[in-house]
Amino acid sequence: METTRRKFQGVLNILSFNRHFYIVGIGILALITISHQLFEWPDLLYWLIMAAFLYGLIMPLIVSAYVYDFSGYYNFQWLNKCSIDESKIQQILNINAGFDETSYIIKDKFPQADLKVFDFYDAKRHTEPAIVRARKVSIVYPDTQQIQSNSIPLNDQSADIIFLLSAVHEIRVHEEKILFLKECRRLCKPDGKIIMVEHLRDFPNFLAFSVGFTHFFSKDVWKNAFKNAGFTSCKEVKFTPFMSIFIYTP
Repeated sequence: METTRRKFQGVLNILSFNRHFYIVGIGILALITISHQLFEWPDLLYWLIMAAFLYGLIMPLIVSAYVYDFSGYYNFQWLNKCSIDESKIQQILNINAGFDETSYIIKDKFPQADLKVFDFYDAKRHTEPAIVRARKVSIVYPDTQQIQSNSIPLNDQSADIIFLLSAVHEIRVHEEKILFLKECRRLCKPDGKIIMVEHLRDFPNFLAFSVGFTHFFSKDVWKNAFKNAGFTSCKEVKFTPFMSIFIYTP
């Protein structure tokens, strides 16, 4: 399967999956422009409001292009920071929320390993419009299994690596996150690793996504979830100012 990405595929995905946000934003800009023509209000206020709305529409696309199209996220060179001996990896799990751009790349990266792919998407629980649209265009890796987030059908301590790549924030309820991470801990070998990559609800992502940064969770929320799931060892590595790689071991 070809794993080469199209130019600007990341930013085009953002536009496609979040088009409701951009349609509303452009509509509001049009209303502001019309009201400025019909009513007398200060030009400075008008341009400040226009600048704020344009910033909110354009900056997420710029940052998304940087992170997903130009930073090397999809060539997985950032794995060098995770201290992985590729020759010892036998079983890999890649768990997503129904949008999968990484499984074929992971298989190319670890050709000797058995890769199992799981999708925890639940239409009743995970209701974000963006992920609903993303699922419709996602490439499905062969034999991907649909699962409940609290039940993954594998034996204890069977996985060397569990990848959670920009997916677990779709689990919005904290208690569900904890149950999911407990399952991941059960599956992970004692010397295995859980590798989670996420945007955080922090200042750089606020600058990037404005109010959209609330779609993500803070570092403290993730640390609390992993702690309550039984993990004690954690390493965080920044991948661009906007994404964090969390490496957990049982």
